[in-house]
Amino acid sequence: MSQPVSGIVDPAGMTTSAKALAFAAMCVGMFIALIDIQIVSASLREIGGGLSAGTDETVWVQTSYLIAEIIVIPMSGWLSRVLSTRWLFAVSAAGFTLTSLLCGIAWNIQSMIAFRALQGFLGGSMIPLVFTTAFAFFQGKQRVFAAAIIGAIASLAPTLGPSVGGWITDSYSWHWLFFVNLVPGIFVTIAVPLLVKIDRHDWSLLRNADYLGMVLMALFLGCLEYTLEEGPRLDWFGDPAIAGAAWVSGTAGVLFVWRSMTYAHPVVDLRALKDRNFALGCLFSFITGIGIFATIYLTPLFLGRVRGFSALQIGLAVFSTGVFQILAIPVYAFFANRLDLRWLMMFGLACFALSMWQFTPITHDWGPAELLLPQALRGIGQQFAVPPAVTLTLGGLAMNRLKLASGLFNLMRNLGGALGIAACATLLNDRTNLHFYRLAEHLTRSNEATTALLDGVSSRLQGATDQLVGASAALRQLWNLTFREALTLTFSDVFFGIMVCFIIATAMVPLMRKVGPPKAPSADAH
Repeated sequence: MSQPVSGIVDPAGMTTSAKALAFAAMCVGMFIALIDIQIVSASLREIGGGLSAGTDETVWVQTSYLIAEIIVIPMSGWLSRVLSTRWLFAVSAAGFTLTSLLCGIAWNIQSMIAFRALQGFLGGSMIPLVFTTAFAFFQGKQRVFAAAIIGAIASLAPTLGPSVGGWITDSYSWHWLFFVNLVPGIFVTIAVPLLVKIDRHDWSLLRNADYLGMVLMALFLGCLEYTLEEGPRLDWFGDPAIAGAAWVSGTAGVLFVWRSMTYAHPVVDLRALKDRNFALGCLFSFITGIGIFATIYLTPLFLGRVRGFSALQIGLAVFSTGVFQILAIPVYAFFANRLDLRWLMMFGLACFALSMWQFTPITHDWGPAELLLPQALRGIGQQFAVPPAVTLTLGGLAMNRLKLASGLFNLMRNLGGALGIAACATLLNDRTNLHFYRLAEHLTRSNEATTALLDGVSSRLQGATDQLVGASAALRQLWNLTFREALTLTFSDVFFGIMVCFIIATAMVPLMRKVGPPKAPSADAH
């Protein structure tokens, strides 16, 4: 194999089966890193109980992982050039496996939060490296199929997270949420250095590295993620910590953009945004992040708060999304080699929008049967929306630029998810209050249904207690019913808002150009 000056090794000498095996090993690492974003979300109460922690502390089991991961993802391109793809992936897999073990044996909430942050930071690099490796290994129809697999994992893993996590916790214990990573993590740590050979390390990059840019980026993304995760819970800028984090994030973000555009060797290639396909692709990645992560957040929340489902029941109810996405993979692969990818992406985004429309008539008694159609459309939409976005966005970039740009592309999906969840949590709070007051305006003695409910509950309870207690219990039941209906109406509003985002995205797809292979040599590489 030849070694160009850029440090890239030509993988043309590898057989197709060797490339497929190497790619599969990396996909395993990407899957466990992605599923761990959401695998604890359905089991935070059990983790908090096991570690004697309150709700305010337990939420950091999720937040610390997200903050650490969102910082390292855009750095992965530069790190892979320093260490090489295979050794960075191996180090990431080894660190992720070790910290998974430490999370499983955590002795208090403080140790758990620290280990989760390390788990997110060490494992985050595995996600964008799979994207760059796929484009280095495969061409033509093979690249389309590889993109389909990547797209499926990118949206399927976080979708399955709550289901798998709920089942593990109910069947075994919360410790196994982390122990399940050990066997695949060890496999990836051993297999990737033996199988993946697409580039070589370049220690000279350490001399001209943009360390100031790294610090600014970490402050910008870390504080932004904290603001978005904790803002809905802490009343946004009414809380001094949230306000301070937002100011730090905004200031560091402006300085980071200036530094990246003026420094000769930036850690993130923002100049790639000059390419129309890449800029639009990042926007579509952001919007699909909103859709994927927001619906992962909303559906279990509805089933838990309105229907009172357990973690296992929630997992079974939302599992249909993953099933239909898996079934859609061969269908997508068939059409992707025959039709313009832009049409397929429009179909996928439109399916997602239609899925959100199907969610809008939601009522308090919806269960697995009623959720089947909208979740089936969402699963199909995810499979047809994400893979073509990957190919159209990254397929035309040269290898050196691809490494730096793929981190930014993946970052946009995570930022979309963080912003989407934060917006949903805020809307659920504000719109629930609005709907509650609107409903309450009609709950007077002049309303026959209200009078019948109050009198019926009061009369049933008066035999066991006095009239005052019976009337109080009747009012409490009326309040609970009103709040349930207000909350259900708010879920409908939020799903409608997500639908609007996907309609806009669908209309913008024709602005993308057909993608062609990059020209060699890479004149735009840094």
